[in-house]
Order: sequence, then C-alpha cells, then structure tokens
Amino acid sequence: MEGQMKVIIKAEAGEGAELSEMKIPQIGPKDVLVKVLATSICGTDYHIYSWDEWSKKRIKPPYVMGHEFAGEVIEIGKDVTAIKVGDIISAETHIVCGVCDLCTTGNAHICKDTAILGVDTNGTYAEYVAIPESNAWKNPKGIDPAYLAVQEPLGNAVHTVMAGEIIGKTIAVVGCGPIGIMAVAVAKAVSAAKVIAIEVNEYRLDLAGKLGADILINPLEEDPVKRILEETNGLGVDVVAEMSGNALAIQQALKYIKLGGRMSLLGIPTKEVSIDLANDVVFKGITMQGIVGRKMYDTWFQVKGLIESGNLNLEPIITHRLPMEDFKEGFELMKQGNCGKVVLYPNNEILDNFRK
Repeated sequence: MEGQMKVIIKAEAGEGAELSEMKIPQIGPKDVLVKVLATSICGTDYHIYSWDEWSKKRIKPPYVMGHEFAGEVIEIGKDVTAIKVGDIISAETHIVCGVCDLCTTGNAHICKDTAILGVDTNGTYAEYVAIPESNAWKNPKGIDPAYLAVQEPLGNAVHTVMAGEIIGKTIAVVGCGPIGIMAVAVAKAVSAAKVIAIEVNEYRLDLAGKLGADILINPLEEDPVKRILEETNGLGVDVVAEMSGNALAIQQALKYIKLGGRMSLLGIPTKEVSIDLANDVVFKGITMQGIVGRKMYDTWFQVKGLIESGNLNLEPIITHRLPMEDFKEGFELMKQGNCGKVVLYPNNEILDNFRK
C-alpha cells in the first residue's frame, strides 16, 4: 500500500511529541499491515512523552509512539498463513527472537533479544502499523475496538495477579493507574477474598472502588501498614500486586505482607530502592517476583477467557475517547491522574460512532 498517513511522532529528545505525516509502512513477507481502529495511552507512553530518566536512556527519536491497539488487517505478506485480510487483531507488543533458550522453553516474555513495538520500533499512534504475523492476536468481530486495544495492558494485570495462588486470598493492589485498576477487576473476577486498593489520587481510587475494591486507602491520609494489619487481623495480605514503582510504597508493602506471602512487582522505580532484605524478605519467607509483560501466549488466553466469562467488568476502565489529534489532552489527563484508559482514534468516523 502506498501513500501518506498521519502519526504522532517523538521527533526529538525532550518533553512532548507532535502530529506529523510519514509514509505508510511497507511490509515484509511475514508481516501484516493493519489499519488502526483504536490505540490507547500507556504509562510507558507517558514516560516517553514526559522524557523521564528511563526514556533518556532507552528511546532514540525520531519514531512513532504507541503500542496498545486494535485494528483491521488490510494487507498480508506472501508468507503469512494464519492471518487474513479483514481480520480484527490486537498485538503482543514484545517482538522476540523465537529461537533462544528462553523462547523455546515457554519464557519468550523475557527473551534477551526483545524489541518492543512503539518503544524500539515505530508504533501504533498512526493510521497504519506493520507488525509480524507472529505477534498478531486475532479477535472476534463486533467488539468495541477500545476494549480490544486494552487487552495488552490487561494482560499485564492478569500476569501480575495470577502469577501465583489468588483464589480466596487477600490482595493489596498498590498504585491504581490504568493497569492497577485492571488488576482490581481481575482479582475480583478470579475470586480473591478481599481486594485492597492503595492510591494517592482520589479519582483513580474511586475508579478502583467502582471496579470492585473492598477497601480503599489513600496513603496521604492514613497509614497503609496500620490499616491493612487492622483489616487482616494483624496477619497482613497474602498477595501484593505492586504497580506504582514508588520506593516508599514498596517498603511499606514489605511491612504489611503476610509471612510467606507473594509480592509481584510490575511497577518500575525511577531509581534504586532500599529494602530491609533480612527482616522483610528472608525472615518473612516471602516470594518476590518481577513481572515482565505477558506470558506468550498463556496470558493472552487467560485474558480471552476472563472476557468471555462475563465476570470481568471493563466498562469503567475506558474513561476518555479522543481523536488522535487531541493526544496532548490525553497526556495531560495522564499527568493529572484524572483518567483510567485514554483511547485515541486515528479515524474520527469510528470515534463518532461511540459518541452517538
């Protein structure tokens, strides 16, 4: 396919991004070209937009941002076999080698040669995107593309919550940004006994409540260690889903986690975190797990099953729908924290259908 397309490009090192145009990408023999129907803003995208310390070390402008999306396949490479023109797909955004020891033993999500869509390659804040067929996840038709677009971050929440036993367990979700509120919904859907949401932003704390959190704690207003020990008869929580990356929040979580508990960490600290390894980890016998992306493709099937079960409430998660041209408004919402998932639409006609 030939022609130009509009894109949101990280043009140079520094804060911000700009609306621009570039050529529609050409595909290789094992790639598919996708018309983007909806693409959502991720916390990673905000890190890149605001140009934090992580971005300065990792990102190499100019390139097209974005990685969470759903779209329609409009062209396939000559060696593509499983995906057809007209399919509605989302994408596993970790592009891996497929041949290393990790990839061939079910651990492709931690492949050392991973490239990330919209981080290491041109992304989905565009009218069209090219991805490998092996990364395409085929969706049923007739579903709101916004919900299909958020399957990738939803997979992060599922991986974090379900990385160990969860049925009948008490869980603290620390940090209720978009993935955190998804983690609340997932924990409720898979029968956690009690879900405790911890968040400093009242808007997002309220969202966590709408998604089923049993206890809401703002650590700016009360001591989360004291409150959680009170709510758990002095024992602490079985599971901590750490989504904030905040050093103090991590240190506090190690105080209120139960002996023998599990801490699954998805949040990314911006600097080193000091912990009392002897007293808070070793002598408590806890398990600390680093969570990277989604298991390929175990987590995707878990996400699919949860959505099809009808037990997972996604509706409150999508709080804002904007034309792609209004991306700066979306990033401002992310900065303020006054949003769940912000979805951008390259095609205003698609967006208009949801405004009627």
